Amino acid sequence: MSMNQPYQAYQNNAVNTASPGELTLMLYNGCLKFIKHARKNIVDADHQQKNTNIQKAQKIIQELMVTLNPDMEISEQMMSLYEYMNHRLIEANINNDADILDEVSGLVTEFRDTWKEVIRQNRKLQHGAGGNA
Repeated sequence: MSMNQPYQAYQNNAVNTASPGELTLMLYNGCLKFIKHARKNIVDADHQQKNTNIQKAQKIIQELMVTLNPDMEISEQMMSLYEYMNHRLIEANINNDADILDEVSGLVTEFRDTWKEVIRQNRKLQHGAGGNA
């Protein structure tokens, strides 16, 4: 248990010091992790754990929906995609369908990779603008 405490402290510190962009990236990575676990749970016929992991992925998608800025034009399109992913996760849960999880995982991966590139470009602009940030 004592070995887990430093790791937990590290995780808490990572979340507490992360920028909003980094937090969004953490959400995407967490969603992918839970989808991956749920897929394994389907293969292992562990329906209770599958349900738990899919629900965790859904909660992350719902959090991403809440954080959308309605003033941004792209938010409406992203909301539709998040709603689609959430609906597909429900279907995957009901039907024990790993293929649906693969589909959603692919969409989340695209979002994550795009977001990662946005963060990279923003850092490049900040550091290239002569700032020491």
